[in-house]
Amino acid sequence: MKSPRPGGTENISVSLPSELLGALRTRTGKRGVSAYVTAAVRHQLAMDSLFEIVAAYEAEHEPLSEAEIQAAQRDLFGDAPAPYASNDSAA
Repeated sequence: MKSPRPGGTENISVSLPSELLGALRTRTGKRGVSAYVTAAVRHQLAMDSLFEIVAAYEAEHEPLSEAEIQAAQRDLFGDAPAPYASNDSAA
């Protein structure tokens, strides 16, 4: 196994579908891929933690109401549409 690189980074190998990698390189340039993937992984880990917090709360109390969910989305995203909002209310 390779030793970690200076600065606390480590090289890994990740497989991505070709079209996804192409879109990623178009957006970031070849040298920006690592930073973009790092930001995406950090974001996903934060979302996973948020999900765990909500699940623990709901297990101890009761499910969040739609009003509570909308208030939390406003707190997180302001007036912009929440990126993970469900489309269940679109009728």
